[in-house]
Amino acid sequence: MSPRKNRRDAEDRRSVGGSWSGGLQNTEEGPDGAWVIRTIPPANATKPYRCPGCDQEIPPGVGHMVAWRADERSADDRRHWHRACWQARLRRAPRTQRSRGAPRY
Repeated sequence: MSPRKNRRDAEDRRSVGGSWSGGLQNTEEGPDGAWVIRTIPPANATKPYRCPGCDQEIPPGVGHMVAWRADERSADDRRHWHRACWQARLRRAPRTQRSRGAPRY
């Protein structure tokens, strides 16, 4: 039995969307519009970011993804997401910010 192949070939990477700084970039269509998605590998994740999906910090050294609307050109509109949070974004309700002592109803 041969060992499982965990890495993609360079040919597979080109078919997904090309590489950028060791990560992959492609366009994704969804019910919320067209998005450009860029994968950031752990080696290139050098700064902490706040994930808009779970409102938790993405520490340096953790692979994640950056997403922005395909029609936007500004770097200010890019958001860094955990992969699982990005995939679950359409299933989540809008996040409500409450004060510490506020009731939950």
